[in-house]
Amino acid sequence: MAELLLELFSEEIPARMQARAAEDLKGLVTGKLKAAGLEFSSADAYVTPRRLTLVVDGLPDKQPDVSEERRGPRVDAPEKAIQGFLGSTGLTLDQCEKRDTGKGEFWFVVIEKKGAATADVLPEIILSSIRELPWPKSMRWGRNTFRWVRPLHHILAVFDGAVLDGGLDLGETQLTFTGETRGHRFLAPDAVTVGSFHEYRTEIGGAFVMLDREDRKEAILAEAKALCEAEGLVLRDDPGLLDEVCGLVEWPVPLMGRIDAEFMSVPPEVLITSMRSHQKYFAVEKPDGALADRFILVSNMASEETRNANIVAGNEKVLRARLSDAKFFWDQDRAVKLADRRDALRDVKFYDKLGTMADKVERVSQLAAEIAPMVGADADTARHAATLAKADLTTGMVGEFPELQGLMGRYYALDAGEDAQVADAIAQHYSPVGPTDTCPTAPVSVAVAMADKIDTLVGFFGIGETPTGSKDPFALRRAALGVIRLIIENDLRIDLHRLIDASEEIYGPTIDSTGGFLLAFFVDRLKVHLRGEGVRHDLIEAVFSQEGTGVLVRLLAQTKALSEFLESDDGVNLLRGYRRASNILVAEESKGFTAYPVNPDPSLMLEEAELRLFDALNGMVDSTIRLVREEQFEAAMIGLASLREPIDAFFESVVVNADDPALRINRLKLLATIRDVMESVADFSKIQG
Repeated sequence: MAELLLELFSEEIPARMQARAAEDLKGLVTGKLKAAGLEFSSADAYVTPRRLTLVVDGLPDKQPDVSEERRGPRVDAPEKAIQGFLGSTGLTLDQCEKRDTGKGEFWFVVIEKKGAATADVLPEIILSSIRELPWPKSMRWGRNTFRWVRPLHHILAVFDGAVLDGGLDLGETQLTFTGETRGHRFLAPDAVTVGSFHEYRTEIGGAFVMLDREDRKEAILAEAKALCEAEGLVLRDDPGLLDEVCGLVEWPVPLMGRIDAEFMSVPPEVLITSMRSHQKYFAVEKPDGALADRFILVSNMASEETRNANIVAGNEKVLRARLSDAKFFWDQDRAVKLADRRDALRDVKFYDKLGTMADKVERVSQLAAEIAPMVGADADTARHAATLAKADLTTGMVGEFPELQGLMGRYYALDAGEDAQVADAIAQHYSPVGPTDTCPTAPVSVAVAMADKIDTLVGFFGIGETPTGSKDPFALRRAALGVIRLIIENDLRIDLHRLIDASEEIYGPTIDSTGGFLLAFFVDRLKVHLRGEGVRHDLIEAVFSQEGTGVLVRLLAQTKALSEFLESDDGVNLLRGYRRASNILVAEESKGFTAYPVNPDPSLMLEEAELRLFDALNGMVDSTIRLVREEQFEAAMIGLASLREPIDAFFESVVVNADDPALRINRLKLLATIRDVMESVADFSKIQG
């Protein structure tokens, strides 16, 4: 068994594309190996900014021999057809076999095909994989039509210790397969020859290249934390930045720099965002969580005290310029009060058919005032907070850092003397953005956040811009899940029907009615949310398929009560009785029977079990509907549990399909009553198990 070592050495690959590219290369090559009949024991992919590396171990020296059986023409076929078949196989008629297939005699031939040497098969597998590698963005260089993410410099392709024959045709030039690689661009640029993955990893490791992404991440974290601990500080956790930075360096060397004191008066979120987005620096915090006047940069050079000092000084100089801009925006923006910026929103478009951002603010402020009493907030305060929520879109800071929208509004609102709950509502009105985002709990914040999302949903649904398949350009699924989380996590008894109707009324004739589609969309999102929490999908369907309320908290309580009921012996047995009754009814209804109106006649009940069941069911439909309406779900389930014994006794001693038509119809109506009582709680026909 032999090893294939492949390295694609290029200019710097964008960090965000690296991990996916390594997996794509592995998938393409291994898929083609299997298609060629070349099995292997293991395959591992690695990536650094300048190289994609793949090692496949346990490959055979040659493809397996294969035999292929082909059926030719009939024995009595024209000579031309027979000769054509022989020509395609390269055999003579003496090497063919006559066989009776039951539909006549045909010529058959078995072709033995010797497997090719693996070394002869690999070059085309490698080259086709390189050409097919899917990059989000690619480029063409020179006069060649070949496209790749960045210009390739060499292709290392070694099999069983020997360089493979072949190369990538680039038009005017060709990248011939080689056994050479190079180390770090500046620290070890000379070529080194390798014959195996062990040699390769050892050589480039000694040439200042840390091949494994996870090793680089661990090295960055360990040294960065050590630098912070030496100063009594804490590295701010940022997994996303760590993933990106490890894709920018082959030999990571974390260093600590200092933020000038003049910038520490700028909001910490601004400093963190500026350092992170522009410079890829890690923020550092004090033990109490406050931002410290330090940052961690990750150099791509080996440690040398003098060189490191120069690197830190250079990065501090660059950061000083970046933060000077941020401080300028901070000072300039505060010169105009947030409330005075609202008129400028008339020049900011929200969406073509839904008006400007000023129009949206007007709608959201009206809706927030309506929602406020439902969540325990003051209507005027909620309305005022909503009028300010988008005002920071016109500031220089948000223009530079759009991700700070809302958060900067909070700072500008507090600076202008606005109430803290108004400022918090401005900061939180987009939340929750995703499943891990914190959900607002303050009443004013909840009212504004919910109003903003409902307005967006009603508007886009009202103009027919709804999610389709995997496409959701306006993040409407996320908005719906945000509303659901606001309701559930704050235990709000809000009817979505009412919110949607209120928003549609505010929009007026500028949009069409959502016609119930939006409520169905909410229900669908809630099902997704509940399935993510492990709630059985059939129980969700059983409760949600009924016509009813848009109060999500109520639906959740009903689903929980049903789940607990069905885990009991009474629930299991009653479900069995329901199915038996329902199956009989479905069969009879297919023959034309109708149970409605359901009015079983006790005078036609000859068996004691019939009368006992009739007495148990008498009035239960109305009482169960009332209990469900009053959200006394536990009491409704207890009522259902009381039916277990009389239903079991009925099926044990009563023949439903009696010879007397009057008795049979009366007993079927009794079964229909069972079905009606149970389906007043949930649609038990959708429950599995």
